[in-house]
Amino acid sequence: MSNSNNPEIEPLSRIQILIAMAVTATILFGVARLWLYFGDLQLRPLTMTMFDLGIGIALGLGLTGLSSIMYATWAVYRESADFYLTMVLKPLNIPDMFWLGILPGLSEELLFRGVMLPAIGLDPIGIVLSSLCFGVLHMTNAQQWPYAVWATAVGIILAVTMVETGNLFIPIVAHVTTNFISGLTWKLKTKN
Repeated sequence: MSNSNNPEIEPLSRIQILIAMAVTATILFGVARLWLYFGDLQLRPLTMTMFDLGIGIALGLGLTGLSSIMYATWAVYRESADFYLTMVLKPLNIPDMFWLGILPGLSEELLFRGVMLPAIGLDPIGIVLSSLCFGVLHMTNAQQWPYAVWATAVGIILAVTMVETGNLFIPIVAHVTTNFISGLTWKLKTKN
């Protein structure tokens, strides 16, 4: 039970986090499917070759590296990331990092890069607007603005990748890789 003088949110359990990830992924999948159905859109192509898999993994590792640099050099981002990661990752076990990669990576990419981006436009305006929406999704409160800024920048990189390659599979793999490696690294580093 929370102290009335301390307005912090009660920490969630492992099961609650896993359920929240599954429910969120289901909602994002549902929104994407409804948007495709009512928006007269086609899902962006998913070309699954070893080459595209390699590009996605390399991009994911690059994003993970950039995040590590920001974490090491930007104190406000580090505090924001630690708050978010502690809230989401602390209750999880190492094998749960698989779900942390797959569920958000697939559902968020299908919605933001597979449906929203083409609906708004495969141009700079579509890239920025869909990425801003992606950033806002990662903002749990006003103090989380640095994490939301980072998520927006990642969204731009993933959107540009999708537009330039025409292949939704690459940002999906990059997103899954980034979530999995970042989550696993944080989990092992903090030994929580």
